[in-house]
Amino acid sequence: MEFSNFKSGFVSIIGKPNVGKSTLLNKFIGEKLSIISPKPQTTRSNIKGIYNTTDAQIIFIDTPGFLEPRYELQEKMLSYIIESIKNSDLLIYVCDASDFPSEYDDKVLNIIKKSKQQCICIINKTDLISSSQITILKDKLLSSELDIFNNDNLFFCSALSEKVYADNQQQNINVILQKIITYLPYNPPLYDQENLSDLPMRFFAQEIIREKIFLYYDKEIPYSTTVVVEKWSEEENRDVIQATIWIERDSQKPIIIGKQGKMIGKVRQESEMDISTLTGKKAVLNLWVKVKYDWRKKNGALHEFGYK
Repeated sequence: MEFSNFKSGFVSIIGKPNVGKSTLLNKFIGEKLSIISPKPQTTRSNIKGIYNTTDAQIIFIDTPGFLEPRYELQEKMLSYIIESIKNSDLLIYVCDASDFPSEYDDKVLNIIKKSKQQCICIINKTDLISSSQITILKDKLLSSELDIFNNDNLFFCSALSEKVYADNQQQNINVILQKIITYLPYNPPLYDQENLSDLPMRFFAQEIIREKIFLYYDKEIPYSTTVVVEKWSEEENRDVIQATIWIERDSQKPIIIGKQGKMIGKVRQESEMDISTLTGKKAVLNLWVKVKYDWRKKNGALHEFGYK
């Protein structure tokens, strides 16, 4: 196949927690690759999603939400963001229309400015504000002293509805994809064009289980847990998966399990359904709950759990 006019490159999606970065990635790819919950810091690792056309390949990198680190896990998350910025051909800065600009927005914008990388801005959740507020936001960004954005690289959208508002017209999300491609260098495909990601199925199974924990548990429990798939056995008509939910305190174990095992049973059943959708085979999931004290604050434990 001839690739002389083919474009491909890496595009990092960055912004503070809970602005819709993972939702945007999933909409761009057309599949649910990044897990989503209403809680901030759901995404902990860089997640690659690959968008393919006949003449372009965009390798999206969904990064953790930017925060000032308070413990070792968050230090790792910040390092993932910085590394992805350095190695990208284009940055997509995402902000929340309903509370822009926040202190974290200012910090992320300064990082972008210093990186000298090409960047486009997506102001998400515009379905939550009025058209006059959109105009005010646009003026703020265009008049910013950072001098990063202009009319050509500024988009107002609702990722949930896949609607983009540009030049007083409502368009679909493809207008952003086409703009991204214009920034990419001429390269042959960097990954197999049939792939949606370069990450293994075990990773996505772990993320699916974590998503259920973020959805069904409150307070500190979701942030104190991580998931490791210990074993994956492929059988003729099903996959049998052994996974461990790691927590930081003995007192958290009965909360995760729930009365008569109902909570962990709910996590297991819903995770099995999502994993089956992803693999196209029946999934049988066996879950264990184990304690690793203060694992978020220990480099050795983080490395053991895959945060490298």
